[in-house]
Amino acid sequence: MRSGAKVAVVGGVFILAAGGIGYGAYSMLGSDGGGDGGQVASQNATPEVKTGPPSAEEIAGTSKSFFDAWAAGDAASAALLTNNEADAEPVLASYGEDAHIGKVKITPGPAVGRKVPYTVKATVSYGGKAKPLSYASELTVVRGLTTGKALVDWEPTVVHPQLTEGATLKTGESSTAAIEAVDRNGTVLTKEKYPSLGTILDTLRQKYGESAGGSPGVETWIDPAEEGQADINLLTLAKGKPGTVRTTLDAGVQAAAEQAVKRFAESSVAAVQPSTGAILAIANNRKDGYNAAMSGQLAPGSTMKIVTAAMIIQNGLGSMNSAVECPATVQWEGVTFHNLKDFSIRNATLREAFAQSCNSTFIKPVKPLGGRAGTALGQEARDYFGLGQDNWQTGVPSFDGRIPESSGTETAASYIGQGKVLMSPLNMASVTATVKNGGFKQPYLIARALDDRPFASARPLPAGVAEQLRQMMRYTATSPTGTGTKSMATVGGDKGAKTGSAEVDGQTSNSWFTGFSNDLSAAAVVQSGGHGSDAAGPLVAEVLRAGR
Repeated sequence: MRSGAKVAVVGGVFILAAGGIGYGAYSMLGSDGGGDGGQVASQNATPEVKTGPPSAEEIAGTSKSFFDAWAAGDAASAALLTNNEADAEPVLASYGEDAHIGKVKITPGPAVGRKVPYTVKATVSYGGKAKPLSYASELTVVRGLTTGKALVDWEPTVVHPQLTEGATLKTGESSTAAIEAVDRNGTVLTKEKYPSLGTILDTLRQKYGESAGGSPGVETWIDPAEEGQADINLLTLAKGKPGTVRTTLDAGVQAAAEQAVKRFAESSVAAVQPSTGAILAIANNRKDGYNAAMSGQLAPGSTMKIVTAAMIIQNGLGSMNSAVECPATVQWEGVTFHNLKDFSIRNATLREAFAQSCNSTFIKPVKPLGGRAGTALGQEARDYFGLGQDNWQTGVPSFDGRIPESSGTETAASYIGQGKVLMSPLNMASVTATVKNGGFKQPYLIARALDDRPFASARPLPAGVAEQLRQMMRYTATSPTGTGTKSMATVGGDKGAKTGSAEVDGQTSNSWFTGFSNDLSAAAVVQSGGHGSDAAGPLVAEVLRAGR
């Protein structure tokens, strides 16, 4: 036992006293429960090893025994009730020893299949200071492979939803100086008011806390496994002196983005000022807490046709008003690519095909490029949109987009934003900002003057090309046939848009949308959200309205 804990067995019940705190009693499971404890089998009997999914009774009994042992601070016994005792025991032990979390009360909710959701209410005590800590998580009960017993399927998230493999919970003087992050107008930005900014604020603190003149406080945090990653602050027991870190965010636009992503699970949105590259909002609504708005790597679907259209125009393969073909399908090296529901347009122009998102139009004209077909899109993206060179320095971690050289049918797929093309919402907001501004401005969250870091650059779009792209996006957002018209109906000013959807392993398509209004661009993705106008479109429109 850890922490000098003493255990007595009284009438088949374990009683634990640790560190002078009485935690009460809890019952250990018999042969139908988890772990290796329980009743002693008869010398001559052969224990029956159960198979199949755990029953409702086993799920309830195992989870209750695990919760009771965990709440009592008995890490060894709780670990025995999991399917990975070796990994579980030190993490559970650190809960009280390193994180100084006690007076734990765990309240389970109704099981959903083999999953048991629960809430944790506890107290963190350190250096004469104490504060309550509460959060929700879930566990899964599985059948032990060798024992046949019902066991908790061990994951670090069982202890805390943000805990990952190799990470640890700690309480003490923080490892980094405190900061007070403010938006471009001086409004204070906090995790409580803007929950999507949690990982961003932690990163800003790690990178700029000391140079901003702050001092450490006393906190509970998650110490990440990977070196260089920011600590995740969970609770502040005593505040340090904060240093001020000014960001480019706009509190009003950020608030709108936070509200917008609440509409759909697994959604992310980013907003950029075209004239400067300043990031005005970043928001995510994701179960895993990942900052997909800046670092996500997903196929962008037809929003990529903005870059494809630029490439077509610059390579002399068409122009905004030139006649194009939009058949229901198109062949590429023996593979058939379809338009949505196999629609077709007669007597189409490139602008109309763009507005209705005709896949065949953006594949068919590329064939004359011959040997350059697999590299032309990536070159366009790098040279004029600043993508795919792994050199953005936003102030926090971000992804720069990926448009690799392709061959075969992947080349055709890349022109409609599939294949190996990967983007984040920030990347697509930047693409739209580049069109609106007429040239690429690297997105940034922290002014370069703060640390003198280099910014990525790209060639300006030729004026005629930029204007044609703006006209095509305006038509998509305002014409009766435009796929973005419905979503953008409530957005004012000079506006433009492009919709997209990306198929992933036969599942419901990811919904993409990007648009601009005056000097604000935004892009969103909703995973498994369907067509671009179904889910991502309303998110972008809400953010753009906030920028008026």
